[in-house]
Amino acid sequence: MNKLIYVLLDGVGDKPEPSLNYLTPLEAAYTPYLDSITRKGVSGIVYSVGKGISPESDIAVFCMLGYDLSSNYFGRGVVEAIGAGMDFKQGDLALRVNFATEQDGVIVDRRAGRDLTSDETKEFAVAINKIKLSSGATFKFIPTVSHRAVVKFRVDGIILNSEITNTDPAYKRVGGMGIVKETSGKLYLKTSTPLNDSVEAKLASDLVNEFTEKTRSILKSHKVNLDRERKSQKPANVLLLRDAGHVLPDIPKMSDRFGISFASILDMPVEKGVARISGMSDFSGGDSSDYKAKAKKALSLLKKYDCVYVHIKGPDEPGHDGDALKKKKVIELIDSDFFKILISNVDMGNTTFIVSADHSTPCSDKSHSDDPVPLVISGPNVKRDSVCRFTEKEAAKGSLGIMRGIDVLPKALTYLK
Repeated sequence: MNKLIYVLLDGVGDKPEPSLNYLTPLEAAYTPYLDSITRKGVSGIVYSVGKGISPESDIAVFCMLGYDLSSNYFGRGVVEAIGAGMDFKQGDLALRVNFATEQDGVIVDRRAGRDLTSDETKEFAVAINKIKLSSGATFKFIPTVSHRAVVKFRVDGIILNSEITNTDPAYKRVGGMGIVKETSGKLYLKTSTPLNDSVEAKLASDLVNEFTEKTRSILKSHKVNLDRERKSQKPANVLLLRDAGHVLPDIPKMSDRFGISFASILDMPVEKGVARISGMSDFSGGDSSDYKAKAKKALSLLKKYDCVYVHIKGPDEPGHDGDALKKKKVIELIDSDFFKILISNVDMGNTTFIVSADHSTPCSDKSHSDDPVPLVISGPNVKRDSVCRFTEKEAAKGSLGIMRGIDVLPKALTYLK
């Protein structure tokens, strides 16, 4: 049977950019190796979660791995907690956290400048984890990467209910999923409220609000923030919480569903959580921008596993920052440092590729959007179509047409023999 390499380029989809002569970063980028994969395959476009939905990465990746969880999702908080190695039990309450910057009551930066170091966030965590909460609740707060963190609450003898609203003003909760909100004007910290009449949901929202106010007080005068302000850096003086979950996930494992073995190469806790919940073996491939290391690791894992899934974070961050030129350069680097090594070293007569994205992150929006993402499935058993480049417009001309995320992997597996 053929080997399978499945690559998701985080947030790679975009819209025409004035700074790139009204091309998207994919269209403007020089990507000879990715395009060579495209010329040997079939293309299409994908709505990872569904039309009209601007998804977060967690639910988008689950969908792109073939899981239809959109109507009964356990929440990103749980995925992050598991990915961060937390001891999560049924009835605990877990939430994704952002360090953010608040000024005169306004959230002026949801990522505190995106330059927090691990030493800084560890110092914050030491102070935060000393907080005492009411209601007999305990909690654990873990910073993960840069501005990202996760918190887990526990009340002995009580199953907390995650049907509560976010304090993060940029995301709303829909069926357990985090969905990007359409926002304009100033952003303000929200008060969490219960979404049902249960005592457990009321307790959960009260704990989130108490934790938020107590951490706010600590961060305001923390020496790390005073140092950052002296250096004209944005202080990380408030925490934004979102995507609560209280259910321990129990879903069929990838190998049981598809009958092949899966390895994954990942960087972020949320991605590691997806892998562990879905039963994929997870590995590191160097730093998040070390694309050569990821390619070499993929080649090594391909000797043992039937499928290697690689999630590449690179294009997403310049999309959030609105930096189209940087996004173009990141795409070109991925092509020259990742795809070149792969196609130069695998047996192309025995290897099938899937290349797509979890969602679009247009530079003009500086956030995830509901735009579809390009897809190519390429390999020796694929009857190729006429598409020659991996771009949004070209993929839309492909023979695969418009697909749902949950159908991508099953479709690709039909080409393995």
